[in-house]
Amino acid sequence: MNNFPTKVSLLLLGLVALTLQAHANEAEPTIALAAKATQPAEFTNWPKGKSPIEIGQRVTTRFLEKPYPTVASGKATGTIIYPRVCAWYGALTFTKLGKRYVQNTQLKHAFEPLFTVDAAMVPPSNHVDNSVFGSVPLELYIQTGDKKYLEMGKRIADQQWEAPKPDNVKGNEYFDKGLTKYTRLWIDDMYMITAVQTQAYRATGDRKYIDRAAKEMVFYLDQLQKPNGLFFHAPDVPFYWGRGNGWMAAGMAELLSSLPADNPNRPRIMQGYRTMMDSLLKCQSPDGMWRQLLDDPNSWSETSCTGMFTFAMVTGVKNGWLDAATYAPAARRGWLALVSYINEKGDVSNVCEGTNKKNDRQFYLDRKRITGDFHGQAPILWTASALLR
Repeated sequence: MNNFPTKVSLLLLGLVALTLQAHANEAEPTIALAAKATQPAEFTNWPKGKSPIEIGQRVTTRFLEKPYPTVASGKATGTIIYPRVCAWYGALTFTKLGKRYVQNTQLKHAFEPLFTVDAAMVPPSNHVDNSVFGSVPLELYIQTGDKKYLEMGKRIADQQWEAPKPDNVKGNEYFDKGLTKYTRLWIDDMYMITAVQTQAYRATGDRKYIDRAAKEMVFYLDQLQKPNGLFFHAPDVPFYWGRGNGWMAAGMAELLSSLPADNPNRPRIMQGYRTMMDSLLKCQSPDGMWRQLLDDPNSWSETSCTGMFTFAMVTGVKNGWLDAATYAPAARRGWLALVSYINEKGDVSNVCEGTNKKNDRQFYLDRKRITGDFHGQAPILWTASALLR
């Protein structure tokens, strides 16, 4: 298995990209001022070392330092797993928006072995957690226009809605309703499914992708969202797990960012999103964090869900879906609390380990708290991107 390019090759790439960055920087002050003028005050004037540019660059540097992880839930997978995919997508959007041209070039270069010597590491499109991989080549196509990325990403997005085999009774039941055969009613799915379909729409302009993602989202909202706006991990697991709800919040924010105004499912999704955001305001701790179990004030502060909720709120404020006077201060508190958990290496701590569902409250409270896990690195990069948009 090959890891990321050697330091020598990255240095050569960096020297090339530095020339581009030097010229681009001449125009940056004007661009930055124009963007700043339209932002809530809470999204400006960051303490030293805590701005989205500084944090995003640190966390992207750490991403590039780490080899491909191929272990999920303690088992070797042999392929790239979804937390890294989510961080890779975030790093690509951050480096583009933040004009970090050297790192952006490195991120693109790191993908190339997956077409050749490391092709076996591309996950098979047989599960929601694997299919989200398609969001990265689709982002690379959006940024470069190179059709080899589009071909790979579009294939994965299309496979997600292929007809199931005849003996897949449940899959056929969902497919007949216009849903993906991978529907399982775990709230994690509403990032994994909607991310790749939304990216396919952004890359192609073909509304079938965003329309079916919206239909899937409404099905999950109708089946799983509680009157308070939050979500149990699954119908048979009655606990408000932080990161599970984070996937739902981030998935709705991503989807709504691109969903056309005339899509008939948009009002329902917006209602679900706003109801959730209102409840999350009430769950936020005084220090700005959210907890492993959202409704348990004695539960521990968890960083991956905090990052996801902050991303969702920043996105809502920036798009005018949420009242800035109410939500911008909460989002700022979330960001400043979150970045205090990043160590000198660029790793975030207090990240809940990978978690399957279990009808046992103590199971969630006893989950390991990991430092540097990509479940926690990814939403920091998403939020840095959202703050720069």
